[in-house]
Amino acid sequence: MNRRRFVNFFLGGSLLGTAASLLYPLIRYLIPPRQAEATAKRVVAAKVGELAPNSAKLFRFGSSPALLIHTADGELRAFSAICTHLTCTVNYEGETGTLYCPCHNGRFDLAGNVLSGPPPRPLHTFKVEVSGEDIFVSRED
Repeated sequence: MNRRRFVNFFLGGSLLGTAASLLYPLIRYLIPPRQAEATAKRVVAAKVGELAPNSAKLFRFGSSPALLIHTADGELRAFSAICTHLTCTVNYEGETGTLYCPCHNGRFDLAGNVLSGPPPRPLHTFKVEVSGEDIFVSRED
């Protein structure tokens, strides 16, 4: 093998390695790995006393966000935090006592029903149970 062939081989290999190192992350980004959906039926959302009255806490329920609300009346309610319009995350507004989707001004009441805006369906509700010091949220089947 002469010098020219060696240099061409080396530069070709370097070019191939550079292209692979640039394309691999791009392909991994465009085609994310498959993850199994968490099949949790019940999760600990908070501890007793963690939420002040008329406040809320976002927590994970499986692979999606959920919202635990401690109403001004002292009742605990839980909802999916995914808006039924364009899957934005909803927030609790204590001043109005409603759930608010900032994407397109969608509003829900504390039963999950649509009050205003473009959401086509009510929010999915979860069952809330207090056991000892833990607040459990479970799917209603």
